[in-house]
Amino acid sequence: MQRFSANRFSKIANSAYDVFINYRRIDSQKTIAPLLHEYLVNLDVKPFMDTIDMKPGHRLFDHIDEAIHGCKVGVAVLSPGYCDSYFCLHELALLSEYKKRVVPIFYDIKPSELLVKDSACYPHNVLRRFSSALEETKYTVGLTFDSSKGDWSELLRKASDAVLMNLLEVSIHEEKAV
Repeated sequence: MQRFSANRFSKIANSAYDVFINYRRIDSQKTIAPLLHEYLVNLDVKPFMDTIDMKPGHRLFDHIDEAIHGCKVGVAVLSPGYCDSYFCLHELALLSEYKKRVVPIFYDIKPSELLVKDSACYPHNVLRRFSSALEETKYTVGLTFDSSKGDWSELLRKASDAVLMNLLEVSIHEEKAV
């Protein structure tokens, strides 16, 4: 895939972040999420990742909401434990509600295996919100990766290419709207 210059995104972006990385910490903090964050930083893209960009004293929901609202593109690392996390589903729902483009990475899971569990912990409207965002993401073209057999460098290259392509398309759309 053709490489795009990420510098143009920084000039166009109104927010502190170009990309929001949504992931389940227990499944992917020590693998794909920080690698992708570093890879994007090296391409002059400004990614948001909670464990890197949030500091003691930051209000969790306020900071996350601001980062998602201001970003151009989201990356959802969908993993086996993803749907067990209220925070993952909440962030995915915000990305959907703010009409952000989402690049799904199906990490050690098939889209058909992703399901919001009907939990008594969630009010019906929250359950519906989470399910809707997850269904939308499952039917978005994404990347699949099997961590036991996959080529990590190829995944990082494909994921960053997908992010850069989506950033470019969003930027072109925004320029036309002005």
